Amino acid sequence: MTEDFNVIIERDSEGYYVASVPALRGCHTQARSLDTLMERVREVVELCLEVEDEDEETEPLELVGVQRLSFAGAPEEEPEARIRGASEGLCIA
Repeated sequence: MTEDFNVIIERDSEGYYVASVPALRGCHTQARSLDTLMERVREVVELCLEVEDEDEETEPLELVGVQRLSFAGAPEEEPEARIRGASEGLCIA
């Protein structure tokens, strides 16, 4: 049986690619190149699936979307930063 997983890929400040598989708890890896990253993602998914088989079955998560948030610079005296989302109606103060 084939299972499909969504992989979120980001690049950190040092140029490493960082991958996360949201449907599998703790499933993360990193690499300098995308080719190496994808090899490592396959390895870590296999490991996470082995561990998951030992644990109770959990419902897989459905990817709804990816959202970028912008944080308005708040003065240090005010700990609450205003978060403005790019999607309609998202504003957390």
